[in-house]
Amino acid sequence: MALDVESYDQATALVRDLTGVVDVFKVGSQLFTRTGPKIVEFINDAGKRVFLDLKFHDIPNTVAKAVESAAALKVFMLTVHASGGPEMLKAAVGVPSHPVILGVTVLTSIAGNVGADVLRYARLAKECGLNGVIASPHEIKMLRAELGQDFLIVTPGIRPAWVEAGDQKRVMTPAEAVAAGANYIVVGRPILAAQDRRGAAAKIIAEMS
Repeated sequence: MALDVESYDQATALVRDLTGVVDVFKVGSQLFTRTGPKIVEFINDAGKRVFLDLKFHDIPNTVAKAVESAAALKVFMLTVHASGGPEMLKAAVGVPSHPVILGVTVLTSIAGNVGADVLRYARLAKECGLNGVIASPHEIKMLRAELGQDFLIVTPGIRPAWVEAGDQKRVMTPAEAVAAGANYIVVGRPILAAQDRRGAAAKIIAEMS
């Protein structure tokens, strides 16, 4: 569940509302910039796991220090841009006891034939020792065929059949993404925009099943 909200109070209310339905909460740039580490600490204290989606992309030493900080916060997963290059990626995975590290390939807001770029970045991520990648559901089957079953694929661009795609260009339903081989799906607006958020989350889980 993507906590793409504006305040600490909104985020903590969502975590409470979705207890028993959602186990992993994504904290992105919007929320982390507003609240800082205390939202991560709240989610951990609630017995849930944090996916820290800050898409680190900087010189190798800076990224390594950022990964160290994330590890100290006990996040479950985090993202780095695969386009940062091999030295940066190797610096990230060189941090002892690092969280699961995922390489961002091509953003799902970008339309067009991006398969070759996604595959190139995913191969680089695997070669450098990352645990997996972020990729749209449309690239899952290709990545599975090229990179095997043990490489994690986390996919945004998930839109249940009962909502609009919005600004995402390369989308699939939850059921389609899981069938294609996604390990985790990221869902935000379909839950956030629902009157019954808990019900919407449960409906998405049922779709996946």
